[in-house]
Amino acid sequence: MWEDDQDYGRSTTAKVVDECDSVNGCDKEHAFQPPCRNNIVDASAAVWDALGLDQALGDVPVTWSLA
Repeated sequence: MWEDDQDYGRSTTAKVVDECDSVNGCDKEHAFQPPCRNNIVDASAAVWDALGLDQALGDVPVTWSLA
């Protein structure tokens, strides 16, 4: 469950399909991306759209939980 914290009152449900290694970064399959900061959740364009958010914002505060 994802919910935005921007007073839009929207939420959506999305499946977690990958997890960033915040110490070592990603493997070859994930393009060797660098390690993530703590408490970072990446989302597909569909999640941004469902929350009514502009992807150009980059990072936005959200509340999320395991459903």
